[in-house]
Amino acid sequence: MNSSPLVLLHAFPFDARMWDDARDLLKPITFDQRGGDRSPDLVVIADDVVALLDERGIERAVLGGCSMGGYVAMAVLRRHPDRVAGLVLADTRAGADTEEARANRLAMAARVEAEGVGWVPDAVLAGLLGPSPDAAVVERARELVLAQDPAEVAWAQRAMAARSDSTDVLAAADVPALVLVGEHDALTPPALARELAGVLRRGEYVELAGVGHLTPLEAPDAFASAVLEWRRRAGV
Repeated sequence: MNSSPLVLLHAFPFDARMWDDARDLLKPITFDQRGGDRSPDLVVIADDVVALLDERGIERAVLGGCSMGGYVAMAVLRRHPDRVAGLVLADTRAGADTEEARANRLAMAARVEAEGVGWVPDAVLAGLLGPSPDAAVVERARELVLAQDPAEVAWAQRAMAARSDSTDVLAAADVPALVLVGEHDALTPPALARELAGVLRRGEYVELAGVGHLTPLEAPDAFASAVLEWRRRAGV
């Protein structure tokens, strides 16, 4: 039996519904990561995670994050390492943004504030999904993006642009960790994911065939099965 609850943190620009097709197998705790009127810093979401654990009387949890959710998991690890029993890092990276990536995020934030999110699916989904995505997956991803609050999308981009490099935090973490990546992930490709697994003291690497950057949305059963098998082996 798993000893620690699993908290799953969603990718950008989505919400907790991206985990829906993996819920039956993983039984996770999820929530929508929202910045509100707070400073654009992922630390505020990290503190929200810990507040959620406190509310539920949970001392330590396995934190799983996809893309932006991985950045939040790293922020929790940096700020509250005693609350982390294990890590699932899916399609994410330890490093901070390059200057170009940071500028692109800030430009998108400004455009979303000016124009809303109607243009976002056409701009981002091709780069987020694998080469032959199921039509239902594309439609679901589009639906989720269009449902987001433009102010929150802008907040998230600014918060990610400001994040620190977490390589040192991950290297110091003595907890079981699973690094998952899609075979065709163009944003955080398998080579980068293998490097990330190598940074972790107790890191394992799994690559999911045929999918891109949104592994839990594109291949929820394979994603959930990989997490369950890792938890069994790691005893978390």
